[in-house]
Amino acid sequence: MQLPNPEALLAEITAKIQAQLQPNTALVGIHSGGVWLMNRILDNIQQNIPHGTIPIGTLDAALYRDDYAERGLKNEPKPSNIAFDVRGKHIILIDDIFYTGRTARAAMNELFDYGRPTSITLAVLINRGGVELPIFPNIIGAEILLTPKQNLQLSQDSKGKLHLTLEAYHA
Repeated sequence: MQLPNPEALLAEITAKIQAQLQPNTALVGIHSGGVWLMNRILDNIQQNIPHGTIPIGTLDAALYRDDYAERGLKNEPKPSNIAFDVRGKHIILIDDIFYTGRTARAAMNELFDYGRPTSITLAVLINRGGVELPIFPNIIGAEILLTPKQNLQLSQDSKGKLHLTLEAYHA
């Protein structure tokens, strides 16, 4: 399977996000890939913002997942950091790979612990199919339908360049 260029997908979602910016917009990245994307998006749009800076934040929604008992923690938890008032903000929640919807749901639950935003827009680099909850991203770079035995990973090299790898699990 030929995987898309994640740098090109990043440019696509950056343009879509930029079109939705309002004076009360904030960007929130979900660790880890969503934070990488958020930082790159912010670098690309910051100079074109007519109304000042955009508040940013990060979330690690692992402890908020409804399947936490089954999955456990994959890696060392990363700290969440929302240093702005969420109330009244139009939040653009950014993640790398959208699968079941459980990470997005968990991130929204954690976000509401900080306050009630006016709206939440979910932006993802790739929707891989397999949704289990009635949650769907609003902004999508690409749709790649994978089987449950396939896993798509986003990585970032030491220069900040994004890479995609496809892994297959054998039963």
